[in-house]
Amino acid sequence: MTTRLLSRRTVLRGTGTVVALPLLESLLPRGMGAEKAATAPRRMAFIYSPNGAVMPHWTPKKEGSDFELPTCLEPMADHRKDMLVFSGLTCDKARANGDGAGDHARASGAFLTGAQAKKTAGANFKAGLSADQHAAQKLGDRTRLPSLELAVEKYRGAGNCDSGYSCVYEHTMSWRDATTPVPPEVNPRAVFDRLFADKPNDPETVARNELRASVLDAVLDDARDLDRRLGGSDKKKLDQYLSSVRELEKRVARAEPLSPTVLPDDVSRPAGVPADLTDHIRLLYDLMVLAFQTDTTRVCTFMLGREGSEQKYRMIGVNEGHHTISHHMNKKDNLDKLKLINGYLVTQFAYFTSKLKEVKEGNGTLLDNCMIAYGSAIADPNQHAHHDLPLLLVGRGGGTIRTGRHVRYKSDTPLNNLWLAMLDRFGAPAKQLGDSTGVLDGLA
Repeated sequence: MTTRLLSRRTVLRGTGTVVALPLLESLLPRGMGAEKAATAPRRMAFIYSPNGAVMPHWTPKKEGSDFELPTCLEPMADHRKDMLVFSGLTCDKARANGDGAGDHARASGAFLTGAQAKKTAGANFKAGLSADQHAAQKLGDRTRLPSLELAVEKYRGAGNCDSGYSCVYEHTMSWRDATTPVPPEVNPRAVFDRLFADKPNDPETVARNELRASVLDAVLDDARDLDRRLGGSDKKKLDQYLSSVRELEKRVARAEPLSPTVLPDDVSRPAGVPADLTDHIRLLYDLMVLAFQTDTTRVCTFMLGREGSEQKYRMIGVNEGHHTISHHMNKKDNLDKLKLINGYLVTQFAYFTSKLKEVKEGNGTLLDNCMIAYGSAIADPNQHAHHDLPLLLVGRGGGTIRTGRHVRYKSDTPLNNLWLAMLDRFGAPAKQLGDSTGVLDGLA
């Protein structure tokens, strides 16, 4: 009898529900077990932290591997060897360059594009192709979703949000081309359905979602059949994976009935998302891990707040708006609060990094096959500085990146040179992206 090989793309299906599988050794052709680490795809993500950072408490004093974590990066202590800290990179197109005020809109508009945003509050907005969408256009046909765009604040694509700049610039960093922004999704349920529903907007799918207890209920018979064909280690991995999916779905469902907290008019969170900001951020991070683990997509972006956000972080004792605090005027009280915000957001990023590291993939972990950039296009927010930016990179890019270092580059080195280096390693090289001048060296 001929043994039917299980495909890497094997999924569990049940009446409109699709549960993609993580990388299992049993899914690989015979003889590939020892080389399975090399077969794992590379993933990339860009996490945007708004309103800059307290740079003296962000930047390590020493270069190379012998650096100490400053206050704002202390939450990454467990991942010191998994990350690169960059200094010297610049987002020049976030600067005015003759266009006057509007640094926040330009910052998020230029972060992944390296393009000067057109100063307009109308529908004739213009930026440029972003790094994530370049990757999605080149390799997105290899996954169910070419890319996944997430945020914690509701998208606003019209109106004047910053000194004559359209709100679209502050509310997304992904652009399919110069005139087509990609709105991010804020609702974990909508993200979950994109990952696990064949046709998430189909009326039958919507009705089924209202009736069923779990997406897994529709595929358990399929799972049991698959289980009989897996080896011992893969059986355990599949069981852990399905359990994590069920737990994540329960967390999404628990979040939906909660009444949202009272927020300022300019900080809205749609119904269906957790009232607690930490829960919201971590749910979206967990969904990103799941999307990468199942190879549903290999490209993600996540905005931890729109640029210029006035989110209040009451859970850490900051009752003023983030943007207001960021214009600290060098007052100790404001700087201390901004450090708390920086540390809080880095803590959530450390949570995400830990989750990626917990997923075994081949001879290593999911994190080993990722390139996750974290940072902002604003350094000192009091000055609206766009040079020497606060930037981290975690993950080894499939073994192409040497982590555990603080690397300082020549002043005004274009940020987009880093994106070119990541795109090269991702398998979607670009000759030029925005104001790039060449592929950033020093990563390997």
